[in-house]
Amino acid sequence: MAQLTLKNCRLVDVETGKIDERALRIENGVIADTAARPDTADGQVIDMDGAYVLPGLISCHTHLSIVFPFSESDPDEDPAMTAYRSYARGRDALRAGVTTVRTVGELNRADIALRRSIARGWVRGPRILSAGKGVSVTGGHGHGFTEHADGADEFLRHCRTDILHGADHIKIFLTGGIAQQKETFTEAQMIDREIEAAVQVANSKGTYVCAHVGDSSAMARGLKWGVSCFEHAYNLDSDTARAIADADATIVPTLGVTRSTDWMKRNGFEQWTICKAASASGDHLESIRTAVKAGVNLVNGTDIPPGDTDDGAPVAVREMEHCVEAGLDALQALQTATLNASKLIRRPDLGNLRPGSKADLIAVPANPVDDLAPMREIFFVMQGGAVIRDDRS
Repeated sequence: MAQLTLKNCRLVDVETGKIDERALRIENGVIADTAARPDTADGQVIDMDGAYVLPGLISCHTHLSIVFPFSESDPDEDPAMTAYRSYARGRDALRAGVTTVRTVGELNRADIALRRSIARGWVRGPRILSAGKGVSVTGGHGHGFTEHADGADEFLRHCRTDILHGADHIKIFLTGGIAQQKETFTEAQMIDREIEAAVQVANSKGTYVCAHVGDSSAMARGLKWGVSCFEHAYNLDSDTARAIADADATIVPTLGVTRSTDWMKRNGFEQWTICKAASASGDHLESIRTAVKAGVNLVNGTDIPPGDTDDGAPVAVREMEHCVEAGLDALQALQTATLNASKLIRRPDLGNLRPGSKADLIAVPANPVDDLAPMREIFFVMQGGAVIRDDRS
């Protein structure tokens, strides 16, 4: 039995915000218990020197295979190229403290292949909850890396195909978005029967549908047919926000999509893309403020590869900062990448420091509960009891 003890920790309870000075004992990659002092410690002992220890971060809107700028995407790309790029993105995410990702549409279903390779121990990467390709209408948002479907029967078939190949959830696209020049956020791209078909497949397989969506009318339609997770929510009104909250559904805001123009410039995006994103920034932030006021469940997701940085911070942390600007306090922002995220992906063994949970951990030098600034200084990352990064050594 592999045992490891982290001593001299300040453990952060991300549910209550309480800080406990305790040791953390790990057995076979799982948190076994905590103690005020490790009077006896079998196996390896790591002195955390009073650092603040939190659950590893969970980022729930990820495209590991995406190409920037979008115009350089190749739908016929050799799957090996897709796999190498996805692996590199996953490796970088893990080192940044993102120990779990939820993917929402990948070329060649690279997320599923990478998930299986990680599970076999061939490569190191984050835990992956996979969407496979995702399903969009012909010519719609996501066209080029998704399955293309028109009509309820085709949506049934292609959603089932993603599940057959190993998808954990189903991704659809209700409206246009930023990535295509002639699309708008209010452009409806799916009819009700298509939405219903996707949800029927998800329900039959005990999973759920997440939907790219721009405006309130599309969110209301998705909610009507059983979509339980909405991505982006660029334009959200108060009535729809309350309906989403009442349904206990989730929004993944991806505020960084419209607030990261410097990152976009560094990655060679065309000027029209940068302008389109920036022009949506104000409405996007107000929409998420509306969601916060309504009590909607918010979950961290970046769209930008989660191992990247923006404004000097890992983008998952930057997304938390954006959420604070939208009205969350620091603890609530931490919860978007821990407790709330684990609930969305249906993994209660992640996103907390309770005994029985996976030993996926990060450490920062100061208390992040009242002020997120220390989250910019993650110096220690552990996944499943294995030290991924320790900047002190």
